[in-house]
Amino acid sequence: MSFKILYVTATSVEAEALRRIKGLIPVSGGYRSGNCEITLLITGVGSIATAWALKQWISENKKPDLALNAGIAGSYNDEYRIGDVVMPLSDCFADAGIEDNGAFLTLSEAGLCDADEFPFRKGLLYSDNMFNDRMKSLIKPVRAVTVNTATGSAGTRDKLLKKFNADIETMEGATFFYICARENIPFLALRAISNKVELRDRSKWNISLAIDNLSEKLNEIILIPK
Repeated sequence: MSFKILYVTATSVEAEALRRIKGLIPVSGGYRSGNCEITLLITGVGSIATAWALKQWISENKKPDLALNAGIAGSYNDEYRIGDVVMPLSDCFADAGIEDNGAFLTLSEAGLCDADEFPFRKGLLYSDNMFNDRMKSLIKPVRAVTVNTATGSAGTRDKLLKKFNADIETMEGATFFYICARENIPFLALRAISNKVELRDRSKWNISLAIDNLSEKLNEIILIPK
């Protein structure tokens, strides 16, 4: 019996990490490798595009055995260099909340929702399943935040880092976590560091290296989840 993977990524550029894996056989809607059937879903950038595309796909197809979200990310943590591939185990909607006289409160801190209402635990979303356990020896686990506006200033960086103590930042991760958890779909996320979260300077970014390294890591693990 085939093991079905839904591979979710935001852009065609990020999808290259999957396409470059040697030995994948192109089939309608995706690829095949051994007993794995991999469906590629390119959602578009950001939480709204990801939510619509992922829910639309789920409503029209049988649930996969594993949903895998992969792409690039910015790093808050100097431990993770540009090109490193990491595995988010926790995520949150870091800019969903209210401002109160200069302070930022999350939705749960503002009393607008319960911090422990499923699928949240203390305001965070977690990926903790057997697939994460298998990957921990191969890929460093990290804490992630998801934002609607990519951070590009020292002030915003410092506020988010102080509030959430995250290692990386993306624009889609928490949405993927939330929908997969609500739909009871086992899921795994991988991100390759393309840049530091700092004053925006594209000359310091290396998306090509991030995609190359992500592809190499995917090549190592793509047949593990059987």
